[in-house]
Amino acid sequence: MGEEASGGGETPPELVREAEISLLECKVCFERFGHSQQRRPRNLACGHVVCLACVAALAHPRTLALECPFCRRACRACDTSDCLPVLHLLELLGSTLHRSPAAPCAAPCIPGALSCHHAFGGWGTLVNPTGLALCPKTGRVVVVHDGKRRVKIFDSGGGCVHQFGEKGDAAQDIRYPLDVTVTNDCHVVVTDAGDRSIKVFDFFGQIKLVIRGQFSLPWGVETTPQNGVLVTDAEGGSLHLLEVDFLEGALQRTERVTASAVTFDHQGNVVVTDTSGPAILCLGKPEEFPGLKPMVTQGLSHPVALTFTKENSLLVLDTASHSVKVYKADWR
Repeated sequence: MGEEASGGGETPPELVREAEISLLECKVCFERFGHSQQRRPRNLACGHVVCLACVAALAHPRTLALECPFCRRACRACDTSDCLPVLHLLELLGSTLHRSPAAPCAAPCIPGALSCHHAFGGWGTLVNPTGLALCPKTGRVVVVHDGKRRVKIFDSGGGCVHQFGEKGDAAQDIRYPLDVTVTNDCHVVVTDAGDRSIKVFDFFGQIKLVIRGQFSLPWGVETTPQNGVLVTDAEGGSLHLLEVDFLEGALQRTERVTASAVTFDHQGNVVVTDTSGPAILCLGKPEEFPGLKPMVTQGLSHPVALTFTKENSLLVLDTASHSVKVYKADWR
């Protein structure tokens, strides 16, 4: 009895280890579940739980159909859902799982290392958050999560100043947000895995544009310096550059890149092969993504690899023609 009374709120180390191995580990890839997008625990229709990365790997790229690796029950990737009990357990045991029993509570000061200045949000304010962005004009922080209103906007001190995007609301419906970005003119762009769409709102939550039918699973989203929208398609394995008239709420143009190889040129630009073209494209420098400047648009069948020589010639491996093609880069 005295032993039960003592021990306070401490979790026995052996119980923590058992929980980490038995409950908090994906039994397909054996990686520990977490709050990052790839490691989020997902319920299959049968009740078994695997991480989101394994759901994507197991699913058919077009139909999204998959079989549970344990019981073989069929389901679809888009019908899986977050396993909230595992996410809650991660929250409860987070500090215990990340602290070595022999380690001191305070980490030693390392010169040049970053330290946490302050934090905001927390369980209840944010529910399983998945995406983060900063408004270029106001400096306010925009987060998408699984709460009743999917988009939360915070001031620099962490106070919630606005929220919108309630699931089921015809005017603001966001089903399952994965990522968010804010354009230079303060439009909020959300990738929604629930209906595989891109949704554009003004900063007050009014819907401006919905783009559907182009994506298998839109995931990461970012704004270019030219106010374009860059979207990754996790299931389609492609990159989309969208040109949008935000004032009119109209999609002007879209470019899709299915990259199979990447290299840097001598100026530090990222160069990729686009097998859907087929073509060779220059995306510009990483800090200036993306330019999408065509370099080679003819004479290729299925480019799969490329590199630059010291003389600045571009070598392209074209697997369909079983040959290496040499191009002289012209940067004029």
